[in-house]
Amino acid sequence: MKSETTDPSFDTLLVYLKRTRGFEFTAYKPASLMRRLQRRMRTVGVQEFADYQDYLEVHPEEFAHLFNALLINVTAFFRDEPAWAYLRDELLPKIVAAEGAIRVWSAGCASGEEAYSITMLLVELLGREPFRERVKVYATDVDEDALNHARSATYTQKQVGGVPAPLLEKYFTREGDRYVFDKELRRSVIFGRHDLILDAPISRVNILMCRNTLMYFNTEAQGHILVRLHFALADDGVLFLGKAEMLLTHSELFTPIDLRRRLFRKVVKASWRERFAIMGQGGGEEEGVSAVAQTAISKSAFEASPHAQLVINDAGLLTLCNDRARSLFSIGPADIGRPIHDLEVSRRPIDLRSLISQAFVDRRPVVVREIAFENGGHEPRYFDVHVVPLPGNDGRSSGVTVSFTDVTRVRELQSQLARSNQDLETAYEELQSTNEELETTNEELQSTVEELETTNEELQSTNEELETMNEELQSSNEELQTMNEELRDRSDDLNRANGFFESILTGVRSGVVVIDRDLRVIAWNHRAEDLWGLRAAEVNGQNFLNLDIGLPTGELRAGIRACLSGETEYTDIVVPATNRRGRRVFCHVTGSPLVGAEKEIRGVILLMDEQAKQDSVNQ
Repeated sequence: MKSETTDPSFDTLLVYLKRTRGFEFTAYKPASLMRRLQRRMRTVGVQEFADYQDYLEVHPEEFAHLFNALLINVTAFFRDEPAWAYLRDELLPKIVAAEGAIRVWSAGCASGEEAYSITMLLVELLGREPFRERVKVYATDVDEDALNHARSATYTQKQVGGVPAPLLEKYFTREGDRYVFDKELRRSVIFGRHDLILDAPISRVNILMCRNTLMYFNTEAQGHILVRLHFALADDGVLFLGKAEMLLTHSELFTPIDLRRRLFRKVVKASWRERFAIMGQGGGEEEGVSAVAQTAISKSAFEASPHAQLVINDAGLLTLCNDRARSLFSIGPADIGRPIHDLEVSRRPIDLRSLISQAFVDRRPVVVREIAFENGGHEPRYFDVHVVPLPGNDGRSSGVTVSFTDVTRVRELQSQLARSNQDLETAYEELQSTNEELETTNEELQSTVEELETTNEELQSTNEELETMNEELQSSNEELQTMNEELRDRSDDLNRANGFFESILTGVRSGVVVIDRDLRVIAWNHRAEDLWGLRAAEVNGQNFLNLDIGLPTGELRAGIRACLSGETEYTDIVVPATNRRGRRVFCHVTGSPLVGAEKEIRGVILLMDEQAKQDSVNQ
């Protein structure tokens, strides 16, 4: 099935949903489906269908929200109470009175309220034990989330509002603010995913409920589904529809039991066969008279037939033709006995020669329908041509009969009927669409009222919270002002400390390098710059051992590690080096741990002095 829209991107999106998630939405009414889809698109801020498909690919969690918007799971316990009362009082007692199993199918069950409603009515009529022995209740839907909700059989106080008080007390258990359906009976209801368009129907069903589901599908899909529902019902089965569905154009499948309450019974298809009466005559001379009379009657009937008829023998000769054929095809007495291929009728209005040959070879009738025949400049007439082989005594065909049935008037009536049916289906579809929109609007208005009431309560609560928060913010503002003054004082102290520390490092005549526990440089004074030719900005944050400064830093590794681990408080080493001027010197390096306020070792302080000779240090 194809959707009835002119937007290729919309159709592409529906194909994408079917391919990736298995939902067949192309059979739904396109106008209603597009409206709900665009409403969801506006929620996520998307304008075009193609962009929304991209959004689904990037955000797979959006599928759940989309299907909740498209699959309108609106149902209730004992919805439309007069219809349920009629079912309970008039139809169910007759079904229960009959012997044998009872099969119930709730198609499009949503969250399961109607499946549990019919279960309660049947248990009331049968009792628990007979119910478990005789009844099977099947509940199906395409929405897995709705089915999971139905399987849990847990409902709010508002959802069980339609359950009569005696039944509510008898079949539900209250758990907190929720009502749970009888667990033992819940196991008698079989829930499963089923697509009314794609999946085979459940068979031999006595009660089939498909309420306010058909109205979401287009006319073609409705016809397809109704044929399946007809197959699903037993011969005495009852179809229970919603108040928005009437089946005005499907009287050949269902006949109304109570049209106002949307209860229908299946129309049983009988097998019709043509029967011929064979008359036998008895006794002496009367037999010959009867045969003559019978032959005369047969000839008269052949001549008086309103259909043009020809009889051609196995040699291809025209043997008989009735009055209608002679008039229509201008056949004269001299044409009887002539080969059929010599006559104009063999070519107009259709080539009879090939049809006659096919009937002889295949030994079965050949039918060609609605052949146009123009005669004398008049409006063309249309004929169904039947070529039927005549059986012979030896098993071979003794000839064929050719009948021309005038279907011009039938063709006109069929065209008129098709137009009338189309007009009726269009009007019916518009009525269903209007009913759907009214129901949807009513539900949306109810939901909006509830949301507004909830929002009003939330706004009142929010106003109180805002007043409390305002007081807290004023208090916090005063605290922040105090903290800001303290931070300003601390910042001034820190700036003075940093200036003092920078002054010390500048005044030290030795090269000073401070590294952290990861051996990254965190301080580098001017003497170190003068020794090795690198500025502090170039080495800060670099691994000291990886610096290319003319100092063999690898020989300092062991002493640095010893200071970091706390094995020693002082390390002293002289190593040959090359200063920034390229002169070979000896560098006297002393190291000591950098100890923090909590006595933890936070790094190493290295002092570097250039020595003229290595021995001067040793002395």
